[in-house]
Amino acid sequence: MSESSHFITMKGTNNGIVVYLDDQCSFNSLLKELEEKLQINQASGKTEITLHSQNRYLNEDQRHAIENTIDQYSELTVKSIDSYVITRDEAYDIYENTTVKTVMKTIRSGQIHEVKGDALVIGDVNPGGTVIATGNIFVLGKLRGIAHAGFDGDEGCVVAASYMHPNQIRIASKISRAPDYDVEGSPREFAFVNQSTEQIELEQLQHIQKIRPKLLDVFERGL
Repeated sequence: MSESSHFITMKGTNNGIVVYLDDQCSFNSLLKELEEKLQINQASGKTEITLHSQNRYLNEDQRHAIENTIDQYSELTVKSIDSYVITRDEAYDIYENTTVKTVMKTIRSGQIHEVKGDALVIGDVNPGGTVIATGNIFVLGKLRGIAHAGFDGDEGCVVAASYMHPNQIRIASKISRAPDYDVEGSPREFAFVNQSTEQIELEQLQHIQKIRPKLLDVFERGL
């Protein structure tokens, strides 16, 4: 290997090997040096490799080329290929899932309103109406229908309402049925999954920051 070749930096850790890939050179030069360094620095046992391409975007073909190069060594396994760079579609997905969506209407019986990310309903959710969100659900009104937060499986989400008397609350795969609530309903409460009991529980809104401190980030994003 020539002295000018310094596109690959390999560091051993307790969890395997971390490989940093130069983000300025050509991909062919990068791949060539990776092959050379793997030949020189062969692992003595089963080892996981984490690669980081830094500010270089790797397309699928380039990722496969790197994986195929490493797969030639049976003792090596690619754990992940990380990067500071994401595609426009990936950026859009992140935006969609971290943005509070405002719904300024009453959700009536038979209506289903679905959003990606957090949902802020300014209005009531009537009996038979349904709100579904991949994130949290906040109702500035009466929640008397169905609310399903964390639709993609996030049990850390909450359902909060100015007035809580729902038909049903779901958080991820957990379900809380109507008999769990007072007949008259309750003002300013939120529902969350208690990790100790693995059940949905209700608490007054003033305790939300203590139970779910990360929700402060949601409020700063636009609630």
